[in-house]
Amino acid sequence: MSIVELHNVRKAYDTKIAVHGLSFKIEPGTMFGLLGPNGSGKTSSIRMMIGITVPDSGTVSLFGQPFDRSQLIRVGYLPEERGLYKKMNVLDQLVFLGQLHGLDAATAKKRSLIWCERMEITEAIPKKTEELSKGMQQKIQFIASLLHEPDLIIMDEPFSGLDPVNATLLQDTLVDLRKEGKAVLFSTHRMDQVEKLCDEIALIANGHLLLSGSMREVKSTYPRNRVQVVFEGSDAFLKHPAIEEAKNYSGHAEIKLAPSSDLAAASNAVLAEALTGARISRFEVMEPTLEEIFIERVTAQNAANANANGVAHV
Repeated sequence: MSIVELHNVRKAYDTKIAVHGLSFKIEPGTMFGLLGPNGSGKTSSIRMMIGITVPDSGTVSLFGQPFDRSQLIRVGYLPEERGLYKKMNVLDQLVFLGQLHGLDAATAKKRSLIWCERMEITEAIPKKTEELSKGMQQKIQFIASLLHEPDLIIMDEPFSGLDPVNATLLQDTLVDLRKEGKAVLFSTHRMDQVEKLCDEIALIANGHLLLSGSMREVKSTYPRNRVQVVFEGSDAFLKHPAIEEAKNYSGHAEIKLAPSSDLAAASNAVLAEALTGARISRFEVMEPTLEEIFIERVTAQNAANANANGVAHV
């Protein structure tokens, strides 16, 4: 049974189509990344998933059943916008939000204290929200979305405002929840986090689905034509004819090989050239990163749209 299923969902606001025929599924125990540039339809899709808005056409199913608001007791949602009460202290706020999700006050308080300790914010418990940093407020909203132990956890830009230490703490928590069988959907601009954490992804732009599937499936459709090199010494090897494009960040080079019927031979030629003038501590051949795939697909989509609009106006 799929936890979430969107089938041919469409949503328009006046003349703008925010989501156009979007379909995907999220399975139990899966970390799912919903990706796209600003204005691509990510948040509109999430809002239809949880009944904040209603699709103009198509269907949304949760837990194997057509969407019904009673199902939301099994959903935890962290919105991109902060929605905390500035004058309430942390514990009172968490207990109140827990009660809104159906918990009694005693259970909400107990779980809040456990989560505050787990998220390393016990010193913030007596403080008012307005006294806290943005990162601390984000952790409080994160806790609030989990107090009722939901089966589907939806995170819209969950790492916003967090330093690397706290971002790692949230990442580890999400991984633990996935191991417990929870389905986790998160939307983020951080491609490195998606590549590291997600089992499945869907990339949308201008409301259209550009690609979807497991991380391995998506990356396997691209050639192993990228090389990362960490070196000391001459960078003259970056001008080798087998290289189409290269960027050098102070001894960390990112290379895109030119199209070739034998990419292995091309990469070996680049390595041999590099060794003549530099000391190599890392030389790794790989597929494009998810960020490179993201940029390539979105750029192509934008160009196609521009061409279509140009033809339409002729």
